[in-house]
Formats: sequence, structure tokens, C-alpha cells
Amino acid sequence: MFGRKKHTLISSPEAHQEEAQQPRLAPKSPSEAIKPMAAPPPPPRLRRRRGGPLSILSGVLTLFVALAIAAVFGFGMLEREVTTDGPLQNDKVVVIPHNTGTGEIADILKREGVIEQPLLFEVYALVSRQRGQLKAGEFQFKAGTSISEAIDTLAQGKAILHSVTIPEGLTSEQIVARLYENEILSGDIMETPREGTLLPDTYKFERGTTRQQIINSMQAAQRQALTQIWQRRSSDLPIKTPQEMLILASIVEKETGRADERTRVAGVFINRLMKRMKLQSDPTIVYGLVGGKGTLGRGILRSEIEAATPYNTYVIEGLPPGPIANPGRAALEAVANPSRTKDLYFVADGSGGHAFAETYEQHQRNVARWRQIEKARAAETPDDVDRVEPESEGAVPPGTSGSLNQELRGSTNVARGTLPAGRARGFDASEGTDKDPLKNKSYDLNSPKNVPVLSDP
Repeated sequence: MFGRKKHTLISSPEAHQEEAQQPRLAPKSPSEAIKPMAAPPPPPRLRRRRGGPLSILSGVLTLFVALAIAAVFGFGMLEREVTTDGPLQNDKVVVIPHNTGTGEIADILKREGVIEQPLLFEVYALVSRQRGQLKAGEFQFKAGTSISEAIDTLAQGKAILHSVTIPEGLTSEQIVARLYENEILSGDIMETPREGTLLPDTYKFERGTTRQQIINSMQAAQRQALTQIWQRRSSDLPIKTPQEMLILASIVEKETGRADERTRVAGVFINRLMKRMKLQSDPTIVYGLVGGKGTLGRGILRSEIEAATPYNTYVIEGLPPGPIANPGRAALEAVANPSRTKDLYFVADGSGGHAFAETYEQHQRNVARWRQIEKARAAETPDDVDRVEPESEGAVPPGTSGSLNQELRGSTNVARGTLPAGRARGFDASEGTDKDPLKNKSYDLNSPKNVPVLSDP
């Protein structure tokens, strides 16, 4: 019979052994067959050790950020406080003495009503790095000045500036007296400066400036002006040194107060020096008699014209030994570059100026006209206006400086006042009388244009 042949698989011993090692699984129930297997647990996480460098750095950065935020916030609050208007209702001047500390300054400002919080003032001065920069002086604080503005005012040295005006033509002794009259200046002057070493001008200064400091500034300014003007002088002048220029400028300064006449008056004296003629300037007589006091207080006597003093240019040849006053820049410039004329004489013309002449004959005619003006005004002048020297003493009528005639000598600057012929007026060519407008401190003499024109009363 044909049938299927049953094949029998013969496995190797190794196969039987491997099969024997495999566990036999029991038959699973239907419920167990669909049960999911549990996932294996995750590997354990490694924990970093606390207190390491990274932890410290992180803490420091956090603290720094916190402090920075606090500082910005605090500075903003501080800035708002110090920029708020202060309690001051009206502008006020406050004096901060020298060698005053920040705390003392804050107390002064609190006492004067400028600020309300002295401690805040000190803190902001420290924070803004201006603590050591606060200056002493006299300061003006405007109404509503904030703490910030008050500190800026003191740090920038915006002190109030005062001024003292020294007119041209004063002697050194008169200048020293004028500085002592100024109550804002302090201290003493060591010694009266040499004549001609001070430059007349308007000098600004802060409260607390000493009088000696003003003198030092005037001396430095005069040295600088003298050097500069000497360098640009005309080359053909008969004066050989800056000192000679200074001496002649002082004479010109005393002879005229008119800015438009300075160069012409200087030209007269230059022409006389060229011809070896005596200068015959009345202010030199006065200086020879009274020195630094500067004013005679009366007319010049005939005997005083002939008196031999080192400064009397009616007697001596050439220039006197030193200046007779402190000339200004304009007078120095006039001598360094005088007018080119042939004038040898001048006399008052009654209008505050002078009439110039090349010849003695022309000069005599000018003098005659001046005499007529004197007589016309004499009738209008009360007898008791001025002090009069006795006629027996030979009082010389003023008004003819530069004349070669002994009978025609007198004060050149008589244009500042008139009197009857033969009578000496109670003031002369020197500055310093009550009728001299240069005594008015309100004049600004920095520029020749501002020099007041001296006119007859």
C-alpha cells in the first residue's frame, strides 16, 4: 500500500542539550497573555556637590545684580532730591570763609536758608566727586536754588566779582589811599610803590582779595604794557629807554584829560626835546613841591616857578628824574607814536582843550584870547568861590604851560576852571580836586572813548 512516509528528524546531541537548558514555559492563561510588561526603571541621577566654585560665583553675581539695581534706584531717588527746588524765596548773597569744610559749608547754607538738608548736601558732594572742590568766596544763590545747583556754584567758583577803578594820572600815594578807601579789599600794602609802576585800569576781584594783590596786579600790568608799547614805538624818538617813555607819558597824562589831544601834546614835548628846549610843564613844578601827594591845593606862585627842584622842568634840562604820576596806556601810546607837527606851545582855549602854536608869536595871540576868556568869566565868578593867594606873593595866573615867557607861565589844565587874571585858583593841574570828574568812581576809564571830557564850569 502506498502511504505517506513518515520522516523522523534526528537532532544532534548539541541541540538536545540546548533545548534542555531552556526553561519550559507553562501555558499561559488568556488573561496573562495580554498583560503588558513593566518598563525598566531609569538609571539613577548623579547629584552635584553643594558649595563648589560655580555656586559661589553664582551667589556673587546675584548679589552684584541686586546691589546694582538698588544703587540705580537709590541714585535716581538721590538725583531727584538734589535737583528739587530749594527753600530760598529770593536771590541771596552768601559768604563762604576760607578753609571751610564741606560740613561747615552745608551748615552755612542751611542757616542762610539756601538748603534744607545739610546731610544730603554732603552726600551728593561726595557722590558727585566735588567734595574737595568747593571754593570759598562771596556767592549769589538764586531763588529756588537746588542742592545740585548750589554745589555747582561753589565748585565752579562762580563768586561775585567786585571792581576798583584807578583813573589815569594819580600818583602812587593817591592810588594807595584809594585802595584803602575800598572796604571790600582787605589787608595792608607793604610799601608805597615807586611812581609810575602802576597801570591805571579797572581791576576785578573777589571778596577777600588783599590790597597788596591789587598792587601786584597793577605792577605786572604796567610792566607788560610798557614792554609791548616800547616795542612798537617810532624809531626816531629822542627818548632812549622805556623809563624815559614812562616819564614823558606821565607828564602828558597830567597836561591833558582829552583823549583826542594826547598825541599832539606828546608831539609838543617831543619837538622841544629835539630842539633841546626846556619842557616847561606846570605839573612837574607841583610834583617837585608836594611829591606823591599830587595836588598843591592852590595856584602856582611865581617864586615856585623859579625854585630849583629836580622835577621843575622850567629849570632843569630835558626830562625829570622820574615819573610824576602813573600814566595809562593811551598816554604811553601817545608818547611812543606822537603826532607829527611843528607845534612847540599850547595854552588852554576855554573849551576844555588847548590851542597849539608853532611859533612864539602865534602862542602869544592864543594867550591873549585866553586872557579875554578869563576876564569875561571873571565877572560871573563870585569872589568867595575859591581860595586866593595874596597878590603880594606873586600868584601867577594859570593857563600857559609851554611858554618861553616868564610872564606867561601857569597851569595848563586851567580848562578845568577859570578865575580872574592875577588870582590863583584854589586848585591846580593835579588830579584830586572836588571839581575833577575823574574822582567819580562810576566812570569807566578802560577806553579812551569813555574818558570824560573836562569842561569849564
